[in-house]
Amino acid sequence: MTFISRLVTFFGLVLLAHAGYSAHEHTVLYSNIRLSSSTALPHDIVIEALVSLLVVSAGLVLGAEKLKPISWSEWAGQIEREGGTRNPYRRLEERYSFWDIRAKRKEFADWVRGQDAIAMAK
Repeated sequence: MTFISRLVTFFGLVLLAHAGYSAHEHTVLYSNIRLSSSTALPHDIVIEALVSLLVVSAGLVLGAEKLKPISWSEWAGQIEREGGTRNPYRRLEERYSFWDIRAKRKEFADWVRGQDAIAMAK
């Protein structure tokens, strides 16, 4: 997160805390009064809470990482082009006795090329 996004998020959280405190105080002050009308929260507290949620959301979106591609194949291809350093399954693939599909494909391709070479020689 950048400094600006952290500052915006912090400001939104302070606003949200203030709205919560104001709602609590309003509830405590009007809890003993039996009015015939509704004791709903004042509009300024509701608006402050909604604005604070928007500000927090904006701060979090500003500080978010770049989105990954939606398509699994694009994402996997991007990881492969980068050398596999960000591969989330790298630890699983490097386990002892884990079947290395790339090595097996290479062995098979070499075997097929060898068979083709033998067939061409005959």
